[in-house]
Amino acid sequence: MAAHEAHLSWHAGAPCLWVWDGRRGAPATVLFAAYGRLFARTPIGRVDRVDLDVPGLGTSAVPCLRLSVPHLVELLADRPPSSSWSGSLRWCHHAVELALEIVGSGRITASVEDDDVGLVARWIPVPDDAMTAAVARLGAAMPPVCAAAAPVEAGDVLGRLVDAVARQGLRWERWSAPLPNNRRRPVATVRGTFQSLADPGAPRLHVAYGTDGTAADVRAVARVLDDERRRLAGEPVVRARLRLHVPSGPDGDWRVGLEVADATDAGRWCTAADVWAADPLGVDVAGEARHVAVLADLVRRAAVRLAASVPPLRDLLGSGEPDGVALDVLGVGELLEAAPRIAAADVELLGPEQLVRAAARVQGAAAPAPPSARSAGLNAKALVAWSLTIDGAAVDPADLARAEAAGASLLHVGGRWVRLEPTQVRRALQTLQRNQAELAEVDATTLLRLAGQGDGTVDAAPVALEGRGWVGDLLAGLPDEQLTETVEGAGFVGELRHYQRRGLSWLAFLARVGLGGCLADDMGLGKTATTLAHLLDRPGPHLVVCPLSVVRNWQREAGRFTPSLRVAVHHGGERVRGEGAPAELAAADVVITTYGLLAREADVLAAVPWTTVVLDEAQAVKNPGTKAARAARRLRSDQVVALTGTPVENRLSELWAILDVTDPGLLGSLGSFQKRYAVPIERDRDDEAAARLRRITAPFVLRRTKSDRTLVPDLPDKVEQIAWAGLTREQGTMYQAVVDQLLADAAQETGMRRRGLVLASLTRLKQICNHPAQALGDGSRLAGRSGKLTRFDELVDELLDAEERALVFTQYREMGLLLQQHLEARQDPRLAGHGGGRIPFLHGGVVRRGRDAMVDRFQDGSAPPLLLVSLKAGGTGLNLTAASRVIHYDRWWNPAVEDQATDRAWRIGQQRTVFVHKLVCTGTLEERIGQLIDDKRTIAAAVIGDGTSEGWLTELSTDDLRALVALEGET
Repeated sequence: MAAHEAHLSWHAGAPCLWVWDGRRGAPATVLFAAYGRLFARTPIGRVDRVDLDVPGLGTSAVPCLRLSVPHLVELLADRPPSSSWSGSLRWCHHAVELALEIVGSGRITASVEDDDVGLVARWIPVPDDAMTAAVARLGAAMPPVCAAAAPVEAGDVLGRLVDAVARQGLRWERWSAPLPNNRRRPVATVRGTFQSLADPGAPRLHVAYGTDGTAADVRAVARVLDDERRRLAGEPVVRARLRLHVPSGPDGDWRVGLEVADATDAGRWCTAADVWAADPLGVDVAGEARHVAVLADLVRRAAVRLAASVPPLRDLLGSGEPDGVALDVLGVGELLEAAPRIAAADVELLGPEQLVRAAARVQGAAAPAPPSARSAGLNAKALVAWSLTIDGAAVDPADLARAEAAGASLLHVGGRWVRLEPTQVRRALQTLQRNQAELAEVDATTLLRLAGQGDGTVDAAPVALEGRGWVGDLLAGLPDEQLTETVEGAGFVGELRHYQRRGLSWLAFLARVGLGGCLADDMGLGKTATTLAHLLDRPGPHLVVCPLSVVRNWQREAGRFTPSLRVAVHHGGERVRGEGAPAELAAADVVITTYGLLAREADVLAAVPWTTVVLDEAQAVKNPGTKAARAARRLRSDQVVALTGTPVENRLSELWAILDVTDPGLLGSLGSFQKRYAVPIERDRDDEAAARLRRITAPFVLRRTKSDRTLVPDLPDKVEQIAWAGLTREQGTMYQAVVDQLLADAAQETGMRRRGLVLASLTRLKQICNHPAQALGDGSRLAGRSGKLTRFDELVDELLDAEERALVFTQYREMGLLLQQHLEARQDPRLAGHGGGRIPFLHGGVVRRGRDAMVDRFQDGSAPPLLLVSLKAGGTGLNLTAASRVIHYDRWWNPAVEDQATDRAWRIGQQRTVFVHKLVCTGTLEERIGQLIDDKRTIAAAVIGDGTSEGWLTELSTDDLRALVALEGET
């Protein structure tokens, strides 16, 4: 052998270049010097020593260069062989050319394999007859020196070269898998696999092999790739599977059998016994019986994997031709629990349709209790007979207890076998025992709580309830369309609409069983008249609690619809005082008071045994910690009725607060309500949690909207539109300065200080959009400085030309005063009323008498055609149907509050289409906040079948805040 001749051997899958100098291994420096030009454009591998068994020279430890396979491809590809090359180099050059030809022809596919260290993704050739012959010739021509470091198979060398060539090609093409860039685990697994296949130096997959989720995803990818390889090679694409055979009766024998099935057509399959018998018909799974050897190998490998990981299947290896094993009931239970390990072995487990996973349910059959001294009339009781069912069939608790004690997960029930989860069975038995002892007789609230959320404990088993009589009606949820129409009493003056009569029926039903409720009809649908008809049918005294602005409306409506009722207003100078106050109040049929007085005189009002308490505009108690809410909970009453068009304004806890006053304990504690409903619905948009909450609250929340034309077909349309306005240069400059300061401060501050400065800055931005004079508070001129004010003037001219009347809402009293000043400065005779005077502005500082006169003059047409209203003072309790236009000069963050304000005009009694104009400055936070509020609005709709304060905005990140407030486009 010539001195200084380079040879190439393979060791541990890597090519090793070495030089032989006589009988001594030459140092690496000789190799570099002698073959420097050969390596001129190829990265050099690491210097190593390998034991070489050279024929005729014995075994020696020889210094070498250990190259990576990609380096070898780069070294030899596109380089003509030299006459000075050794035979081993020329052979490797021929192998590289063959690999290039295979990759170029496209006869390759991807594969994911387990090499006992981890998972490896590789490109592998798909053999055909020509390739098989070429590999055979390559193996015959391989010089012995190529295997001097370790045994080498020509096919293995070619496979490594094909993988390297494919990876190099993908790198040169800058290829990446066309997959979405999302974080879903299955997509990420596929993406990671193909990223590895396109990286010349990273065949190993960086996944937590063996962890349940990721490993399953990787196995799925590997299976798909292996199927593709088999299809390309013309082999059957088959799967191993287990079939569990269930005995017909409780004493029969169980058996699990091995099968082979077509991966694309599960109806083409055969048993392992068919494979071992080489039955030409039985093994025709893939269309050709000639693949018996492939099927047999698949069965053997599956049996080995199953026996190693699933203890009940160890006996599969008791025969050289495994086809199945016999099991007892406990063994079957263990087999079913091992389903994840069976899937990990790439085997499908089939159980017959009769073997289903079932839960033990606690079933309650409820019926009205016979009248007694305790339950007669109000607070009716229900008797509940508790039992256990499994899969719809009754089961003896003793049988279930024995199965649970034995640890059995299978039970023969109703003529078939079912699977049980032991922990769930134990929980069901405990729940049954507790319910039989403690819940044999329950009130309506407890009954509904059981039907909606188990028995209220964390570990409660599922509870199913059915009932008859009023119990069945209550459990059905009392949908509006199933309510009967109760005719109003003889003393009622007037006639209720059909939907109001159903509301009256609903209130009466709840009263009979001792429950309260929330009448959540839209503003203007006549909740007051419905409630008065309900109070007329019941002996007093009744208490109505409402905002101050609505006191006169209740007094007037009571005189109109129920003149026979003695009505007392308990407020201001008219209220009764002293020790005899409770007795005087109890002498009236209806007492009207305010939330402010309720909080101040809670002791007096709580001393009266009210028949009915009515909480009008019940959003006043949406915060359970306020004085008014605490005082409302102290009132003694047979029934509490909440009236509000917006039971959910900002968050679901408000619905909890209202129902906790009307039906205490129905939704559990606030903490459990937040965990069970509010967080899943508000944060995660959990439809199932929303449906559960809707089911349990359905009997207690009656919601009808004016958009339902079957209710009020004579109500005219409401047309809402955005009135876009641009900023003036002055507004834009002021706006940008506030934005810059806000973002700088928000990035530095945290906690309450950050929330405070964000809220203050957002308020200032809104004021700048309104008018610089409002933001500055300097009494400066108004004309020509605000794009929104200019757009407002255009709307005013339009409605004056059409001789229409309008309500103009603003959330800021100071802005209302500026608008009043601006409108009067126009000196337009069309803005003057019959009696002259100022443009009216209804705000919180207007006393009750002045407020009533202002409303009356606007309604009878003697006042100017524009009524300015502050949103908080005029958002509820007013009937202003003389207006056919509504202008929201500045938008409230809460759409429910906006809707309440609009409903002052769009309500029963309105004869014309109502046009609602919402002024919005383009390119500002006013434009972008609309979409955020619309997203919040869907929460209320999901729960009550059809809301938002500024607080949630203060929690935005600085980046989200920037996106919210930044000026856009040409603004």
